[in-house]
Amino acid sequence: MVMVAEHRRWLGSVRARITLLASGVVLLVLVLAGVLLVVTQRDALVEQLDDRLELDAARIARSVDASEPVSAGDDDDDDQVVVVLVDGEPVEVAGADADDAAAFAAADGTVSVDGKQYRVVRDDEGDVEVVVAAPLEDVDDSVGGLVRSLALIVPAATVLLAVAVWVLVGRTLRPVERIRTEVESIGFDELGRRVPEPPGSDEIARLAQTMNAMLERLDGAHQRQQRFVADASHELRTPLTRMRAELEFDERNPAAADPAATGRSVLEEIAMLQRLIDDLLVLARRDSGVEVPRTPVDLDDVVLDEARAAGGVDVSGVSAAQVLGDAVALRRAVRNILENARRHAVGRVAVTVGEVDESAVVVVDDDGPGIPPERRAEVFERFARLDHARTSGEGRSGLGLAIVQAIVTEHGGVVAISDSPLGGARLRVTLPRAS
Repeated sequence: MVMVAEHRRWLGSVRARITLLASGVVLLVLVLAGVLLVVTQRDALVEQLDDRLELDAARIARSVDASEPVSAGDDDDDDQVVVVLVDGEPVEVAGADADDAAAFAAADGTVSVDGKQYRVVRDDEGDVEVVVAAPLEDVDDSVGGLVRSLALIVPAATVLLAVAVWVLVGRTLRPVERIRTEVESIGFDELGRRVPEPPGSDEIARLAQTMNAMLERLDGAHQRQQRFVADASHELRTPLTRMRAELEFDERNPAAADPAATGRSVLEEIAMLQRLIDDLLVLARRDSGVEVPRTPVDLDDVVLDEARAAGGVDVSGVSAAQVLGDAVALRRAVRNILENARRHAVGRVAVTVGEVDESAVVVVDDDGPGIPPERRAEVFERFARLDHARTSGEGRSGLGLAIVQAIVTEHGGVVAISDSPLGGARLRVTLPRAS
């Protein structure tokens, strides 16, 4: 069973398949070329024999007409047969028995007499017709020698080609095998390793570059996942630790305990935990690649509803805009943007909505401290908190803008931060407009 499995694995390799395919194609071409060569060579030899026999027939016909003795051709042509016919009847035969004269006299082209193949040509001078025949043994011997030579050359050439292809393909695929071996040995905790990149810019070099790019993406995703798990664990552990500390304090100091205050504090912590878990579930669903529903959504209505719920938001710049997407997800994104702006505004938040070319644009401005340009990308990271108060609000985990970016991205849009004319931060969301 092991030998059968090894045999199947060998036959299934690219190296073996290429070698077998190339060898088979070359063998087929050589066989066809050999057959064509043999047929062409035989036809050429037969044609040469016919030409010689025609010359002999013409010469003999002239000599018979001159009443000279009948000759079977040159001294080298001892096997040549000459039959002289007068009015269709053989009158002289040379080189053959009289019994075979009739067979030669009636033949033209190729004839078999006494188990031998002859080539026959005819010539006539008046009432006299001369038939000249010669055996095809020399032609058959020449063709047979050619066939025997080809029978040795064709397999030998095929084997040599197969060996050359095997070596060349093996040398070509050696970097691929090194890449495969390296990738196979990379564990989940070793994603920082890279496969060797051969020099040049051929397909194998590009394969190695693609594999390294993929490993780099996997390494980045793995690191982000580890940071996310660590941050999520910390965020979940912190309120639990506070609740436990308050309850243990009341248990150890019943005289100083305030059950009502402890209850209110525990409820606040539970509410924060619930919001955090909800945010984590939203991000998990987005990371799992759930398909976004594509239904018409009036973005201006969503913004007006959330602005009224938030309170104190200037909506004078809101105009009609419609997109295709998930209304619930878009509503959550708008809510997170407005909550973020209100948390850090000094006294004013303004939102505008409109359609620009093929896009629907939502812009939220606040008059808060703003965000430094070098840290604007950081606020979209999960559990991100800047040093100042912008992302360290009470009960906030730093997932709000990360959720916004995930929702906007899966809707085919982009979100960006810049300076606001009000003095704080401007958050601009651009989504494809519903056509």
